[in-house]
Amino acid sequence: MVSDTPEARPSKEEHARSFDAAARIYEESRPGYPAEAVEWLVPASARRVLDVGAGTGKFTRLLPRAGRDLVAVDPSAQMLEVLREKVPRVETLLGSAERLPLSDESVDAVTVAQAWHWVDTAQAVREVARVLKPGGTLGLIWNSRDERVDWVREFGEAMESNDAFVAKTAEDHGVGAPFEPGETLEVTWTQQLDRAALLTLVRSRSHFLVKDSATQTRVLCAVEDVLDSHPEIEKNGKIALPYVTQAFRYRRG
Repeated sequence: MVSDTPEARPSKEEHARSFDAAARIYEESRPGYPAEAVEWLVPASARRVLDVGAGTGKFTRLLPRAGRDLVAVDPSAQMLEVLREKVPRVETLLGSAERLPLSDESVDAVTVAQAWHWVDTAQAVREVARVLKPGGTLGLIWNSRDERVDWVREFGEAMESNDAFVAKTAEDHGVGAPFEPGETLEVTWTQQLDRAALLTLVRSRSHFLVKDSATQTRVLCAVEDVLDSHPEIEKNGKIALPYVTQAFRYRRG
């Protein structure tokens, strides 16, 4: 695996900004989330739900329910433009977990899908607690490739990615007072993709987007080599990419 040197490694902010230019690619390729995890993460009684770091709405679109109002917040106007196309009748606002453009105690639940690792945890915990009603919930969720499967591990190495599945606990995310100790749910599942969509998935990753064009080409060739070396994974034109979804739920005391 080729690694960036400390001097050349893009910052967290550069990784986050890289999504601005790739909103459409992100929408086309990123997986959704298993219904079991979504239903567990957000109480059925929640009437106003805020999705933070909503991106193109991959998680937001799973939240509608009769009588429920949804608000989507993201720092990228480009991402929110796609979200409005895909998830109509959702209020969209520019903002971040550290600076939420909502009033105090105005929502019943907050979700952060695939984005909590980008935030300043201490500031985000304070802001989420501010906008949540007492007894409201914060839900964090991630999809991770299951690199316990050999070909998926080789795929991750070819991508030069470090976002494979690593088992975590509710205590690992820095969510403290005024939240109560968290709960954890883990779900395994697969995303069905053809080869072209799998390569688009590679191109949607922030660690790919911040590389120079020559390195991007080398990474895509390496991924193609992995796929060619495992013809057994492609059946009827589809590849089943295994994921582990980890969800963490915290109640505001």
